[in-house]
Amino acid sequence: QLQLVESGGGRVQPGGSLRLSCTTSEFSLDYYAIGWFRRAPGKEREGVSCIATAGSDGNTYYAHSVRGRFTISRDNAKNTIYLQMNSLKPEDTAVYYCARDVVGLDTVDPTDALSCRADDYDYWGQGTQVTVSS
Repeated sequence: QLQLVESGGGRVQPGGSLRLSCTTSEFSLDYYAIGWFRRAPGKEREGVSCIATAGSDGNTYYAHSVRGRFTISRDNAKNTIYLQMNSLKPEDTAVYYCARDVVGLDTVDPTDALSCRADDYDYWGQGTQVTVSS
C-alpha cells in the first residue's frame, strides 16, 4: 500500500509556528496535486491546502480559516511538500495528513474548495499531531 509520510507536528503556544513535511520514497510527487488535510476531535476531515502539480501553473488553494497564515510549497529536489503554519490558533489543533490526488488533477482552483476535497485524494499517511495550547 503506497503511503505518504508526514512529520513536523508538535505542541506550540498560540501565535507560534510549525512546518509540516510530506514525503515518500515510492513515487515522485512532481506529477500529482498534493493536499494537506486535518481532522480535529469530533469534526469532519477538512481540506486545509492543496497545490498543483510541479509542471503546471503552481496554483494553490487555502481554506478560508488558514488563508494568510499557512503556506504550502514544493521542494522537488527533496520530493517533499511543506506546510508552513504561522500565527497558530487553538482551533488549528488537529491531526494533519497529506495525500495525493487520484482523479488526475493537474491544477487546483484557488477559489474552489472542491479542488481540495478529501474524496479526490488517497495514499494517506499516519498523520502528525498539531496541538496549539497555552
